[in-house]
Amino acid sequence: MYIDTSRITRGGKTYTRHLLRESYRANGKVLHRTLANVSHCSEAEIEAIRLALRHKGELEHLGTIQDAITLQQGPSFGAVWTVYHVARRLGIAQALGTTREGKLALWQVIARVIDQGSRLSAVRLAMAHAACDVLGLGTFNEDALYENLDWLAGAQARIEDRLFAQRQTTKPASLFLYDVTRSYLEGTHNALAAFGYNRDGKKGKPQIVIGLLCDEDGHPVSIEVFPGNTQDPRTVAAQIEKLQGRFGVTAITFVGDRGMIKSQQVEDLAQHGFHYITAITKPQIDKLLRTGTLQMDLFDQELAEVLTDEGIRYVLRRNPVRAQEMRDTRHAKLATLQAQVAQQNHYLTDRPRAHAQGALQKLVARAAKLRITDWVELTVVERAMTLTIKEDAQHEAAKLDGCYVLKTDLTSAQAPKELVHDRYKDLASVEHAFRTCKTAHLEVRPIFLRLEARTRAHALVVMLAYQIIRYLASCWSAFDVTVAEGLHALTTLCLVEVTPKNAPSYHCIPTPRDAIARLLHSADITLPKAFALSGTRVSTKKKLQSERLVQ
Repeated sequence: MYIDTSRITRGGKTYTRHLLRESYRANGKVLHRTLANVSHCSEAEIEAIRLALRHKGELEHLGTIQDAITLQQGPSFGAVWTVYHVARRLGIAQALGTTREGKLALWQVIARVIDQGSRLSAVRLAMAHAACDVLGLGTFNEDALYENLDWLAGAQARIEDRLFAQRQTTKPASLFLYDVTRSYLEGTHNALAAFGYNRDGKKGKPQIVIGLLCDEDGHPVSIEVFPGNTQDPRTVAAQIEKLQGRFGVTAITFVGDRGMIKSQQVEDLAQHGFHYITAITKPQIDKLLRTGTLQMDLFDQELAEVLTDEGIRYVLRRNPVRAQEMRDTRHAKLATLQAQVAQQNHYLTDRPRAHAQGALQKLVARAAKLRITDWVELTVVERAMTLTIKEDAQHEAAKLDGCYVLKTDLTSAQAPKELVHDRYKDLASVEHAFRTCKTAHLEVRPIFLRLEARTRAHALVVMLAYQIIRYLASCWSAFDVTVAEGLHALTTLCLVEVTPKNAPSYHCIPTPRDAIARLLHSADITLPKAFALSGTRVSTKKKLQSERLVQ
Protein backbone atom coordinates (compact mmCIF):
# COMPACT_ATOMS: atom_id res chain seq x y z
CA MET A 1 0.00 0.00 0.00
CA TYR A 2 1.37 3.42 -0.91
CA ILE A 3 0.51 7.04 -1.77
CA ASP A 4 0.59 7.80 -5.50
CA THR A 5 1.11 11.54 -6.16
CA SER A 6 1.05 13.26 -9.54
CA ARG A 7 1.01 16.87 -10.72
CA ILE A 8 -0.33 18.34 -13.95
CA THR A 9 -0.11 21.94 -15.23
CA ARG A 10 -2.92 23.39 -17.31
CA GLY A 11 -3.58 27.02 -18.15
CA GLY A 12 -0.69 28.13 -15.99
CA LYS A 13 -2.08 26.36 -12.89
CA THR A 14 -0.68 23.20 -11.30
CA TYR A 15 -3.08 20.58 -9.94
CA THR A 16 -1.97 17.88 -7.49
CA ARG A 17 -3.79 14.60 -6.75
CA HIS A 18 -3.01 11.95 -4.14
CA LEU A 19 -4.33 8.38 -4.37
CA LEU A 20 -4.07 5.59 -1.77
CA ARG A 21 -3.18 2.53 -3.85
CA GLU A 22 -1.99 -1.04 -3.38
CA SER A 23 -0.20 -3.59 -5.53
CA TYR A 24 -1.35 -7.16 -6.05
CA ARG A 25 -0.49 -10.09 -8.28
CA ALA A 26 -2.93 -11.74 -10.72
CA ASN A 27 -2.12 -14.32 -13.36
CA GLY A 28 1.57 -13.80 -12.82
CA LYS A 29 1.37 -10.01 -13.32
CA VAL A 30 1.75 -7.16 -10.82
CA LEU A 31 -1.30 -4.89 -10.94
CA HIS A 32 -2.36 -1.78 -9.03
CA ARG A 33 -5.71 -0.64 -7.73
CA THR A 34 -6.93 2.55 -6.09
CA LEU A 35 -8.37 2.26 -2.60
CA ALA A 36 -9.14 5.92 -1.93
CA ASN A 37 -8.67 9.44 -3.28
CA VAL A 38 -7.01 11.46 -0.51
CA SER A 39 -6.36 14.62 -2.53
CA HIS A 40 -8.50 16.59 -0.09
CA CYS A 41 -5.96 15.98 2.68
CA SER A 42 -3.36 18.59 3.56
CA GLU A 43 0.33 18.13 2.80
CA ALA A 44 0.99 17.41 6.48
CA GLU A 45 -1.70 14.73 6.53
CA ILE A 46 -0.34 13.14 3.34
CA GLU A 47 3.14 12.99 4.86
CA ALA A 48 1.68 11.48 8.04
CA ILE A 49 0.03 8.72 5.99
CA ARG A 50 3.29 8.06 4.14
CA LEU A 51 5.17 7.89 7.45
CA ALA A 52 2.62 5.48 8.91
CA LEU A 53 2.83 3.23 5.85
CA ARG A 54 6.62 3.15 5.99
CA HIS A 55 6.55 2.17 9.69
CA LYS A 56 3.34 0.14 9.78
CA GLY A 57 5.08 -2.62 11.67
CA GLU A 58 6.45 -0.33 14.38
CA LEU A 59 3.90 2.43 14.86
CA GLU A 60 4.53 2.41 18.63
CA HIS A 61 8.03 3.84 18.01
CA LEU A 62 7.04 6.81 15.85
CA GLY A 63 6.56 9.08 18.81
CA THR A 64 10.22 8.83 19.68
CA ILE A 65 11.62 9.73 16.21
CA GLN A 66 11.74 13.44 17.03
CA ASP A 67 13.84 12.66 20.10
CA ALA A 68 16.16 10.46 18.07
CA ILE A 69 17.20 13.06 15.47
CA THR A 70 18.11 16.75 15.39
CA LEU A 71 17.23 18.96 12.43
CA GLN A 72 19.15 22.15 11.68
CA GLN A 73 18.75 24.59 8.80
CA GLY A 74 21.69 24.62 6.42
CA PRO A 75 22.79 27.08 3.72
CA SER A 76 20.47 28.30 0.96
CA PHE A 77 20.45 25.90 -1.95
CA GLY A 78 17.55 26.44 -4.37
CA ALA A 79 18.62 29.68 -6.06
CA VAL A 80 22.29 28.87 -6.60
CA TRP A 81 21.44 25.34 -7.83
CA THR A 82 18.90 26.71 -10.32
CA VAL A 83 21.08 29.52 -11.69
CA TYR A 84 24.11 27.21 -11.91
CA HIS A 85 22.24 24.69 -14.05
CA VAL A 86 20.78 27.41 -16.27
CA ALA A 87 24.33 28.73 -16.78
CA ARG A 88 25.40 25.24 -17.83
CA ARG A 89 22.42 24.89 -20.16
CA LEU A 90 23.23 28.19 -21.88
CA GLY A 91 26.90 27.20 -22.27
CA ILE A 92 28.15 29.95 -19.94
CA ALA A 93 29.83 27.52 -17.54
CA GLN A 94 31.57 25.74 -20.43
CA ALA A 95 32.71 29.04 -21.97
CA LEU A 96 34.24 30.18 -18.66
CA GLY A 97 36.01 26.87 -18.17
CA THR A 98 36.60 24.51 -15.26
CA THR A 99 39.69 26.19 -13.82
CA ARG A 100 39.54 28.02 -10.52
CA GLU A 101 39.43 31.36 -12.34
CA GLY A 102 36.57 30.13 -14.52
CA LYS A 103 34.61 28.98 -11.47
CA LEU A 104 35.23 32.27 -9.67
CA ALA A 105 33.96 34.13 -12.74
CA LEU A 106 30.90 31.87 -12.82
CA TRP A 107 30.17 32.69 -9.19
CA GLN A 108 30.41 36.41 -9.99
CA VAL A 109 27.76 35.87 -12.69
CA ILE A 110 25.53 33.81 -10.38
CA ALA A 111 25.91 36.34 -7.57
CA ARG A 112 24.94 39.16 -9.94
CA VAL A 113 21.76 37.24 -10.83
CA ILE A 114 20.77 36.43 -7.24
CA ASP A 115 21.74 39.68 -5.51
CA GLN A 116 23.50 42.71 -6.96
CA GLY A 117 26.42 44.46 -5.33
CA SER A 118 30.17 44.71 -5.02
CA ARG A 119 32.73 41.92 -4.91
CA LEU A 120 32.61 42.17 -1.10
CA SER A 121 28.85 41.53 -1.12
CA ALA A 122 29.39 38.57 -3.48
CA VAL A 123 31.65 36.95 -0.87
CA ARG A 124 29.06 37.53 1.85
CA LEU A 125 26.43 36.05 -0.43
CA ALA A 126 28.55 32.91 -0.82
CA MET A 127 28.65 32.62 2.96
CA ALA A 128 24.85 32.20 3.02
CA HIS A 129 24.56 29.93 -0.03
CA ALA A 130 26.03 26.53 -0.87
CA ALA A 131 28.09 28.23 -3.58
CA CYS A 132 31.44 26.50 -3.10
CA ASP A 133 29.83 23.07 -2.93
CA VAL A 134 27.62 23.51 -6.01
CA LEU A 135 30.45 24.96 -8.11
CA GLY A 136 33.19 22.75 -6.69
CA LEU A 137 35.10 25.83 -5.61
CA GLY A 138 37.62 26.34 -2.83
CA THR A 139 37.61 29.20 -0.36
CA PHE A 140 38.05 32.78 -1.59
CA ASN A 141 37.67 36.40 -0.49
CA GLU A 142 36.96 39.73 -2.17
CA ASP A 143 40.59 40.18 -3.26
CA ALA A 144 40.35 36.95 -5.24
CA LEU A 145 37.23 38.24 -7.00
CA TYR A 146 38.91 41.54 -7.89
CA GLU A 147 41.89 39.66 -9.31
CA ASN A 148 39.46 37.40 -11.14
CA LEU A 149 38.13 40.46 -12.96
CA ASP A 150 41.60 40.94 -14.45
CA TRP A 151 41.53 37.35 -15.72
CA LEU A 152 37.99 37.81 -17.03
CA ALA A 153 38.95 40.93 -18.98
CA GLY A 154 41.81 39.09 -20.67
CA ALA A 155 39.57 36.14 -21.51
CA GLN A 156 36.54 38.17 -22.69
CA ALA A 157 37.14 37.67 -26.42
CA ARG A 158 37.62 33.92 -25.98
CA ILE A 159 34.49 33.61 -23.82
CA GLU A 160 32.32 35.57 -26.26
CA ASP A 161 33.70 33.58 -29.20
CA ARG A 162 32.84 30.28 -27.49
CA LEU A 163 29.31 31.39 -26.68
CA PHE A 164 28.77 32.68 -30.21
CA ALA A 165 30.08 29.45 -31.75
CA GLN A 166 27.76 27.39 -29.53
CA ARG A 167 24.74 29.42 -30.57
CA GLN A 168 25.71 29.39 -34.24
CA THR A 169 25.49 25.58 -34.33
CA THR A 170 21.79 25.71 -33.37
CA LYS A 171 20.71 29.00 -34.95
CA PRO A 172 23.11 30.75 -37.36
CA ALA A 173 22.85 34.52 -37.25
CA SER A 174 23.42 37.03 -40.02
CA LEU A 175 21.42 39.97 -38.66
CA PHE A 176 22.69 41.86 -35.62
CA LEU A 177 21.15 44.56 -33.43
CA TYR A 178 23.37 47.18 -31.86
CA ASP A 179 22.80 50.06 -29.49
CA VAL A 180 24.70 52.01 -26.87
CA THR A 181 23.88 53.46 -23.50
CA ARG A 182 25.66 55.61 -20.95
CA SER A 183 26.12 54.90 -17.28
CA TYR A 184 27.13 57.69 -14.94
CA LEU A 185 29.71 57.24 -12.17
CA GLU A 186 29.66 58.59 -8.65
CA GLY A 187 33.46 58.74 -8.33
CA THR A 188 36.05 60.44 -10.50
CA HIS A 189 38.87 57.88 -10.56
CA ASN A 190 37.57 55.33 -13.07
CA ALA A 191 40.02 55.02 -15.97
CA LEU A 192 37.22 55.18 -18.57
CA ALA A 193 35.28 57.99 -16.90
CA ALA A 194 34.81 61.12 -19.01
CA PHE A 195 32.29 63.91 -19.41
CA GLY A 196 29.94 63.68 -22.38
CA TYR A 197 26.31 63.84 -23.39
CA ASN A 198 24.55 62.31 -20.38
CA ARG A 199 21.27 60.59 -21.27
CA ASP A 200 20.59 59.86 -17.61
CA GLY A 201 20.23 63.59 -16.94
CA LYS A 202 23.01 63.53 -14.34
CA LYS A 203 24.75 66.80 -15.06
CA GLY A 204 28.25 67.21 -13.74
CA LYS A 205 28.91 63.48 -13.40
CA PRO A 206 31.42 61.54 -15.52
CA GLN A 207 30.19 58.51 -17.38
CA ILE A 208 31.15 55.48 -19.44
CA VAL A 209 29.65 54.35 -22.76
CA ILE A 210 28.47 50.75 -23.10
CA GLY A 211 27.80 49.13 -26.47
CA LEU A 212 25.72 45.94 -26.64
CA LEU A 213 25.64 43.71 -29.72
CA CYS A 214 22.76 41.21 -29.99
CA ASP A 215 21.55 38.75 -32.58
CA GLU A 216 18.14 39.13 -34.21
CA ASP A 217 16.44 37.40 -31.27
CA GLY A 218 17.83 39.95 -28.84
CA HIS A 219 20.29 37.44 -27.36
CA PRO A 220 23.47 39.30 -26.25
CA VAL A 221 26.53 38.41 -28.29
CA SER A 222 29.16 40.89 -27.12
CA ILE A 223 29.52 43.91 -24.85
CA GLU A 224 32.13 46.64 -24.98
CA VAL A 225 32.91 49.63 -22.77
CA PHE A 226 34.16 52.92 -24.24
CA PRO A 227 35.33 56.18 -22.63
CA GLY A 228 32.47 58.41 -21.56
CA ASN A 229 33.07 61.06 -24.25
CA THR A 230 32.82 58.58 -27.17
CA GLN A 231 30.12 59.47 -29.71
CA ASP A 232 27.66 56.73 -30.64
CA PRO A 233 28.68 56.36 -34.33
CA ARG A 234 32.36 55.99 -33.40
CA THR A 235 31.57 52.71 -31.64
CA VAL A 236 30.23 51.03 -34.80
CA ALA A 237 33.61 50.35 -36.44
CA ALA A 238 34.68 48.13 -33.54
CA GLN A 239 31.52 46.04 -33.96
CA ILE A 240 32.12 45.59 -37.69
CA GLU A 241 35.66 44.39 -37.06
CA LYS A 242 34.44 42.11 -34.29
CA LEU A 243 31.77 40.45 -36.45
CA GLN A 244 34.04 39.88 -39.41
CA GLY A 245 37.38 39.30 -37.71
CA ARG A 246 36.52 37.42 -34.53
CA PHE A 247 33.16 35.82 -35.24
CA GLY A 248 33.91 35.13 -38.90
CA VAL A 249 30.47 36.20 -40.12
CA THR A 250 30.48 37.02 -43.85
CA ALA A 251 26.85 37.96 -44.57
CA ILE A 252 25.86 40.64 -42.07
CA THR A 253 22.96 43.06 -41.77
CA PHE A 254 23.60 45.70 -39.10
CA VAL A 255 20.57 47.25 -37.40
CA GLY A 256 21.03 50.53 -35.51
CA ASP A 257 18.99 53.58 -34.64
CA ARG A 258 19.07 56.93 -36.41
CA GLY A 259 21.87 58.29 -34.24
CA MET A 260 24.05 55.23 -34.75
CA ILE A 261 24.37 54.60 -38.50
CA LYS A 262 25.29 57.76 -40.39
CA SER A 263 26.97 58.39 -43.73
CA GLN A 264 30.44 57.34 -42.55
CA GLN A 265 29.11 54.14 -41.00
CA VAL A 266 27.16 53.35 -44.19
CA GLU A 267 30.40 53.65 -46.18
CA ASP A 268 32.28 51.43 -43.72
CA LEU A 269 29.58 48.75 -43.93
CA ALA A 270 29.55 48.91 -47.73
CA GLN A 271 33.33 48.48 -47.89
CA HIS A 272 33.02 45.20 -45.98
CA GLY A 273 30.07 44.03 -48.07
CA PHE A 274 27.65 44.40 -45.16
CA HIS A 275 24.09 45.71 -45.22
CA TYR A 276 22.25 47.98 -42.80
CA ILE A 277 18.80 48.93 -41.52
CA THR A 278 18.38 52.25 -39.77
CA ALA A 279 16.00 55.20 -39.47
CA ILE A 280 16.39 58.77 -40.71
CA THR A 281 15.85 61.97 -38.79
CA LYS A 282 12.93 64.39 -39.15
CA PRO A 283 15.02 67.01 -41.04
CA GLN A 284 16.04 64.27 -43.46
CA ILE A 285 12.38 63.32 -43.94
CA ASP A 286 11.51 66.97 -44.64
CA LYS A 287 14.29 67.16 -47.24
CA LEU A 288 13.03 64.02 -49.01
CA LEU A 289 9.52 65.47 -49.02
CA ARG A 290 10.74 68.74 -50.54
CA THR A 291 12.70 66.95 -53.27
CA GLY A 292 9.73 64.73 -54.12
CA THR A 293 11.45 61.46 -53.19
CA LEU A 294 8.70 60.88 -50.61
CA GLN A 295 5.06 62.00 -50.63
CA MET A 296 2.87 62.64 -47.60
CA ASP A 297 0.07 60.38 -48.83
CA LEU A 298 2.43 57.39 -48.52
CA PHE A 299 2.16 57.70 -44.73
CA ASP A 300 -1.57 56.97 -45.00
CA GLN A 301 -0.75 53.39 -46.05
CA GLU A 302 -0.21 50.64 -43.51
CA LEU A 303 3.39 50.26 -44.66
CA ALA A 304 4.76 52.01 -47.76
CA GLU A 305 8.02 51.61 -49.63
CA VAL A 306 10.06 53.81 -51.98
CA LEU A 307 13.08 52.67 -54.02
CA THR A 308 15.58 55.30 -55.21
CA ASP A 309 17.86 55.17 -58.24
CA GLU A 310 20.85 54.52 -55.95
CA GLY A 311 19.28 51.29 -54.70
CA ILE A 312 18.32 52.76 -51.33
CA ARG A 313 14.93 51.70 -50.01
CA TYR A 314 12.79 53.79 -47.68
CA VAL A 315 10.06 52.11 -45.64
CA LEU A 316 7.43 54.54 -44.35
CA ARG A 317 4.80 54.26 -41.64
CA ARG A 318 2.67 56.44 -39.38
CA ASN A 319 2.10 55.09 -35.90
CA PRO A 320 -1.41 56.28 -34.89
CA VAL A 321 -0.76 55.71 -31.19
CA ARG A 322 2.41 57.77 -31.26
CA ALA A 323 0.67 60.44 -33.36
CA GLN A 324 -2.04 60.81 -30.72
CA GLU A 325 0.58 61.02 -27.97
CA MET A 326 2.34 63.84 -29.81
CA ARG A 327 -0.95 65.71 -30.31
CA ASP A 328 -1.78 65.35 -26.63
CA THR A 329 1.68 66.60 -25.68
CA ARG A 330 1.34 69.61 -27.99
CA HIS A 331 -2.05 70.50 -26.48
CA ALA A 332 -0.66 70.12 -22.97
CA LYS A 333 2.23 72.47 -23.76
CA LEU A 334 -0.18 75.02 -25.22
CA ALA A 335 -2.41 74.80 -22.13
CA THR A 336 0.64 75.35 -19.91
CA LEU A 337 1.66 78.47 -21.79
CA GLN A 338 -1.93 79.83 -21.85
CA ALA A 339 -2.13 79.39 -18.07
CA GLN A 340 1.11 81.32 -17.63
CA VAL A 341 -0.17 84.09 -19.93
CA ALA A 342 -3.26 84.41 -17.74
CA GLN A 343 -1.07 84.43 -14.64
CA GLN A 344 1.15 87.22 -16.03
CA ASN A 345 -1.88 89.29 -17.04
CA HIS A 346 -3.25 88.97 -13.50
CA TYR A 347 0.17 89.94 -12.13
CA LEU A 348 0.36 93.05 -14.34
CA THR A 349 -3.19 94.08 -13.39
CA ASP A 350 -2.48 93.88 -9.65
CA ARG A 351 0.87 95.68 -9.98
CA PRO A 352 0.59 98.82 -12.15
CA ARG A 353 4.30 99.57 -11.80
CA ALA A 354 5.45 96.14 -13.08
CA HIS A 355 7.17 96.10 -16.49
CA ALA A 356 5.08 94.43 -19.19
CA GLN A 357 8.13 93.88 -21.40
CA GLY A 358 9.83 91.86 -18.70
CA ALA A 359 6.78 89.65 -18.34
CA LEU A 360 6.73 89.16 -22.12
CA GLN A 361 10.35 88.05 -22.12
CA LYS A 362 9.58 85.44 -19.46
CA LEU A 363 6.74 84.05 -21.56
CA VAL A 364 8.87 83.96 -24.72
CA ALA A 365 11.59 82.10 -22.84
CA ARG A 366 8.99 79.65 -21.54
CA ALA A 367 7.62 79.06 -25.04
CA ALA A 368 11.15 78.42 -26.30
CA LYS A 369 11.72 75.89 -23.54
CA LEU A 370 8.48 74.14 -24.50
CA ARG A 371 9.64 74.22 -28.16
CA ILE A 372 6.44 75.69 -29.54
CA THR A 373 7.72 79.07 -30.72
CA ASP A 374 7.31 78.00 -34.36
CA TRP A 375 3.49 78.09 -34.15
CA VAL A 376 2.65 80.51 -31.31
CA GLU A 377 3.11 84.26 -31.16
CA LEU A 378 3.22 86.35 -27.98
CA THR A 379 2.46 90.08 -28.03
CA VAL A 380 1.73 92.78 -25.50
CA VAL A 381 -0.78 95.58 -26.10
CA GLU A 382 -1.49 98.10 -23.36
CA ARG A 383 -0.01 95.85 -20.66
CA ALA A 384 -2.11 92.87 -21.75
CA MET A 385 -0.43 89.68 -22.97
CA THR A 386 -1.93 87.97 -25.99
CA LEU A 387 -1.17 84.46 -27.28
CA THR A 388 -1.92 83.82 -30.94
CA ILE A 389 -1.80 80.40 -32.59
CA LYS A 390 -0.44 80.40 -36.13
CA GLU A 391 -2.69 77.78 -37.71
CA ASP A 392 -0.59 77.11 -40.81
CA ALA A 393 2.60 76.75 -38.79
CA GLN A 394 0.86 74.49 -36.28
CA HIS A 395 -0.42 72.27 -39.08
CA GLU A 396 3.08 72.13 -40.58
CA ALA A 397 4.57 71.16 -37.21
CA ALA A 398 1.99 68.39 -36.77
CA LYS A 399 2.11 66.87 -40.26
CA LEU A 400 4.77 64.31 -39.33
CA ASP A 401 3.28 63.29 -35.99
CA GLY A 402 3.86 59.58 -35.53
CA CYS A 403 5.71 59.29 -38.84
CA TYR A 404 9.02 57.51 -39.23
CA VAL A 405 11.09 56.36 -42.18
CA LEU A 406 13.45 53.42 -42.25
CA LYS A 407 16.40 53.23 -44.61
CA THR A 408 18.18 50.12 -45.92
CA ASP A 409 20.31 48.93 -48.82
CA LEU A 410 18.79 45.43 -48.75
CA THR A 411 16.89 44.50 -51.90
CA SER A 412 13.24 43.45 -51.80
CA ALA A 413 14.31 39.90 -52.56
CA GLN A 414 16.66 39.89 -49.57
CA ALA A 415 14.14 41.42 -47.18
CA PRO A 416 10.53 42.49 -47.89
CA LYS A 417 9.40 45.78 -46.39
CA GLU A 418 7.57 43.96 -43.58
CA LEU A 419 10.77 42.18 -42.58
CA VAL A 420 12.77 45.42 -42.66
CA HIS A 421 10.20 47.05 -40.38
CA ASP A 422 10.08 44.11 -37.96
CA ARG A 423 13.86 43.87 -37.68
CA TYR A 424 14.19 47.56 -36.85
CA LYS A 425 11.50 47.23 -34.18
CA ASP A 426 13.58 44.42 -32.70
CA LEU A 427 15.93 47.10 -31.39
CA ALA A 428 13.44 47.31 -28.53
CA SER A 429 14.93 44.06 -27.22
CA VAL A 430 18.33 45.77 -26.88
CA GLU A 431 16.68 48.67 -25.07
CA HIS A 432 14.99 46.17 -22.75
CA ALA A 433 18.38 44.61 -22.06
CA PHE A 434 19.79 48.01 -21.13
CA ARG A 435 16.85 48.72 -18.80
CA THR A 436 17.34 45.35 -17.11
CA CYS A 437 21.09 45.84 -16.78
CA LYS A 438 21.06 49.49 -15.69
CA THR A 439 17.99 50.28 -13.60
CA ALA A 440 16.02 47.05 -13.11
CA HIS A 441 17.17 43.63 -11.94
CA LEU A 442 20.94 43.65 -12.55
CA GLU A 443 21.83 47.26 -11.65
CA VAL A 444 25.19 47.77 -13.34
CA ARG A 445 25.43 50.90 -11.18
CA PRO A 446 27.09 51.75 -8.92
CA ILE A 447 30.42 50.62 -10.34
CA PHE A 448 32.86 50.00 -7.48
CA LEU A 449 35.87 49.87 -9.78
CA ARG A 450 38.66 52.10 -11.04
CA LEU A 451 40.79 50.09 -13.46
CA GLU A 452 39.84 49.92 -17.13
CA ALA A 453 40.17 46.12 -17.42
CA ARG A 454 38.03 45.49 -14.35
CA THR A 455 35.35 47.88 -15.57
CA ARG A 456 35.15 45.98 -18.86
CA ALA A 457 35.00 42.66 -16.99
CA HIS A 458 32.21 44.00 -14.78
CA ALA A 459 30.18 44.78 -17.91
CA LEU A 460 30.83 41.25 -19.21
CA VAL A 461 29.57 39.76 -15.93
CA VAL A 462 26.38 41.81 -16.26
CA MET A 463 25.89 40.66 -19.87
CA LEU A 464 26.29 36.99 -18.94
CA ALA A 465 23.92 37.46 -15.99
CA TYR A 466 21.37 39.05 -18.34
CA GLN A 467 21.42 35.94 -20.52
CA ILE A 468 20.37 33.91 -17.47
CA ILE A 469 17.73 36.46 -16.46
CA ARG A 470 16.33 36.43 -19.98
CA TYR A 471 16.10 32.63 -19.99
CA LEU A 472 14.38 32.48 -16.58
CA ALA A 473 11.93 35.18 -17.66
CA SER A 474 10.86 33.01 -20.62
CA CYS A 475 10.51 29.96 -18.33
CA TRP A 476 8.39 31.81 -15.75
CA SER A 477 6.35 33.97 -18.14
CA ALA A 478 3.18 31.99 -17.39
CA PHE A 479 3.38 32.83 -13.67
CA ASP A 480 2.47 36.10 -11.99
CA VAL A 481 6.00 36.51 -10.72
CA THR A 482 9.08 38.49 -11.74
CA VAL A 483 12.48 36.84 -12.04
CA ALA A 484 13.64 38.67 -8.92
CA GLU A 485 10.62 37.40 -6.97
CA GLY A 486 11.13 33.86 -8.27
CA LEU A 487 14.80 33.86 -7.26
CA HIS A 488 13.91 35.27 -3.84
CA ALA A 489 11.48 32.38 -3.36
CA LEU A 490 14.17 29.89 -4.37
CA THR A 491 16.61 31.30 -1.80
CA THR A 492 14.22 30.10 0.92
CA LEU A 493 14.83 26.48 -0.15
CA CYS A 494 17.66 25.51 2.20
CA LEU A 495 19.49 22.31 2.97
CA VAL A 496 18.54 20.56 6.21
CA GLU A 497 21.22 18.98 8.39
CA VAL A 498 19.92 15.76 9.94
CA THR A 499 21.80 14.50 12.99
CA PRO A 500 20.58 11.08 14.21
CA LYS A 501 21.37 9.99 17.72
CA ASN A 502 24.64 8.04 17.87
CA ALA A 503 25.11 8.36 14.06
CA PRO A 504 26.92 10.77 11.70
CA SER A 505 24.96 13.74 10.39
CA TYR A 506 23.99 14.25 6.76
CA HIS A 507 22.25 16.89 4.63
CA CYS A 508 18.97 16.40 2.84
CA ILE A 509 16.84 18.58 0.61
CA PRO A 510 13.27 19.12 1.83
CA THR A 511 10.35 18.73 -0.52
CA PRO A 512 9.73 22.24 -1.90
CA ARG A 513 6.36 23.86 -1.45
CA ASP A 514 4.06 24.04 -4.48
CA ALA A 515 5.08 27.58 -5.55
CA ILE A 516 8.78 26.67 -5.61
CA ALA A 517 8.06 23.30 -7.22
CA ARG A 518 6.29 25.08 -10.08
CA LEU A 519 9.27 27.40 -10.62
CA LEU A 520 11.69 24.48 -10.69
CA HIS A 521 9.46 22.43 -12.99
CA SER A 522 9.02 25.32 -15.46
CA ALA A 523 12.78 25.85 -15.63
CA ASP A 524 13.29 22.06 -15.99
CA ILE A 525 15.44 21.94 -12.84
CA THR A 526 15.68 18.65 -10.94
CA LEU A 527 16.81 18.68 -7.32
CA PRO A 528 19.15 15.91 -6.15
CA LYS A 529 17.91 13.40 -3.60
CA ALA A 530 20.75 14.30 -1.25
CA PHE A 531 23.67 16.69 -1.25
CA ALA A 532 26.99 16.42 0.55
CA LEU A 533 28.68 19.57 1.80
CA SER A 534 32.45 19.72 1.67
CA GLY A 535 32.74 22.05 4.63
CA THR A 536 34.39 24.79 2.53
CA ARG A 537 33.48 28.22 3.86
CA VAL A 538 34.45 31.64 2.58
CA SER A 539 35.04 34.80 4.58
CA THR A 540 35.71 38.42 3.87
CA LYS A 541 38.90 40.25 4.74
CA LYS A 542 36.96 43.39 5.52
CA LYS A 543 34.86 43.01 8.66
CA LEU A 544 31.93 45.04 9.93
CA GLN A 545 32.84 48.06 11.99
CA SER A 546 33.32 47.34 15.67
CA GLU A 547 30.97 50.23 16.50
CA ARG A 548 28.14 48.44 14.71
CA LEU A 549 28.86 45.26 16.68
CA VAL A 550 28.84 47.17 19.96
CA GLN A 551 25.60 48.96 19.21
